Amino acid sequence: MDKKILEKLTTNRLIGTGVGAVVTAIIQSSSATTVMVVGFVNAGLMTLTQALSVILGANIGTTITGQIISFKISGIALPCIGIGAVLYIFFRKPALQYLGQIVMGFGLLFLGMDTMTEAFKPLAKSEEFKSIFVYFSHNPVVAVLAGAVTTLVVQSSSATMGITIALATAGIIDFPAAAALVLGENIGTTITANLAALNASRPAKQAAFGHFLFNLIGVSYMLIFLVPFMNFINFITPGDVAETIKQGTETIYPNIGRHIANLHTMFNIINTLIFLPFLPLLAKLCEKIIKEKKEETKETKLVHLSDEMLSTPEIAVGLTQKEAGRMFISSINLFEYAKKAVLENDKKSFSEGKALSNTIDIFNDEIHMFLTKLSSKSLSAKSLKNIHSISSAVEEINQIGDRSLKLIKTKNKMNDKNITFTDDATEELNNVKNLYFAQDKEKAMQNFAENEEKIDKLRKMYKKNHLKRLDEGRCSLPAGLAFVDLLNTLEKIADNIYAIAQIITDENF
Repeated sequence: MDKKILEKLTTNRLIGTGVGAVVTAIIQSSSATTVMVVGFVNAGLMTLTQALSVILGANIGTTITGQIISFKISGIALPCIGIGAVLYIFFRKPALQYLGQIVMGFGLLFLGMDTMTEAFKPLAKSEEFKSIFVYFSHNPVVAVLAGAVTTLVVQSSSATMGITIALATAGIIDFPAAAALVLGENIGTTITANLAALNASRPAKQAAFGHFLFNLIGVSYMLIFLVPFMNFINFITPGDVAETIKQGTETIYPNIGRHIANLHTMFNIINTLIFLPFLPLLAKLCEKIIKEKKEETKETKLVHLSDEMLSTPEIAVGLTQKEAGRMFISSINLFEYAKKAVLENDKKSFSEGKALSNTIDIFNDEIHMFLTKLSSKSLSAKSLKNIHSISSAVEEINQIGDRSLKLIKTKNKMNDKNITFTDDATEELNNVKNLYFAQDKEKAMQNFAENEEKIDKLRKMYKKNHLKRLDEGRCSLPAGLAFVDLLNTLEKIADNIYAIAQIITDENF
């Protein structure tokens, strides 16, 4: 996903919240959305405030699962599984296969809920089991902790929501206990993102902590107003929450699932409306609590790729492409140092160039390692092609870095041996240098095919000039060898840049 698109979608807090709600409603996991957003912050694609607005929306989007579960539609479970399997197995079009996975996933969700409800029914007769949840009814704080721990273990608030509805429908827990458990589940679901951010950048940790903070604060004040809040839910939800019906020998509560789902939804909507105006203040609070540690080094924050991003492989391809772009900028900066070292004998460029070469090596290793993991994921044909293009581009970029460092080393050897060029040789090298990048680098990249041919012609012409200077005794043999070495290296760098230009100008990339 392009950075400009992300900025447009999330600059406005309301739109960012809407994006988070819609994405989470589609993928049915607030944890996945939050981990994705943490990855965006880690990669520098989002600011902390933008990320928090999307996470607020994710809290609303995840309540859709509970709403679906609360309707008694278990009868369509098997047809959904069957239709989804047919679409996934017998059709080769990716769009239909993805649709099949979605339909089959919903079918399995309905079937699992029906199975859980049936499995919990015998437990309704166990007084020992019921006594635990009776305790929760009278001790909502303990119930909140239980909901948080359960969600932390299961790693899915949707799953624990399903369990809560199943328990309530079977009559094992009442509405107050279910309400407290649901509030706890909202805290537990934030732990996943915080775990994902452990090895991420400081802004990513702040985004994950912000999610935990506004859910924790929301649950805290809602506990104070829990009784009037439940009364409000009873008022807006059709059907008596205490109504029972007989199914054979079992007694079930048909309306309580809708009440629980509405409580979950309304809690997150109210919490979002309260926090939305204060997101910048919340972002500042997170920045104040999670400060940069002294031991954090540039290397740990250099490449913004992490295994958590692999949970959304299609988006991870775009993030990897962005990191390759950052690596390219580093290689061009190293080339600039090399030109200063060769043409201006700039001493600072020697040390700066070496340090930048190490940075490029880190980029090369990290990106290739990430691409290897990414290529094993389920991806579209276009994304697989892009992975190959990124890998090829990274290899070319790495060679620019290596060859730029070679230019610096050649100049170092010349200095050690007191080898100097004639004015003509220096001017010729300067002429070649001017063909690499104009002030407008994007335009220069688009027209680099023409420049690459010019550089090749100049290299051949200047080699002849060099031989002429040798014959006339105006140039020493060591200086001549160094001159040819520099020309050849510059021409190879031109080939690398031309190859990259062809990759990035491909309309499918």
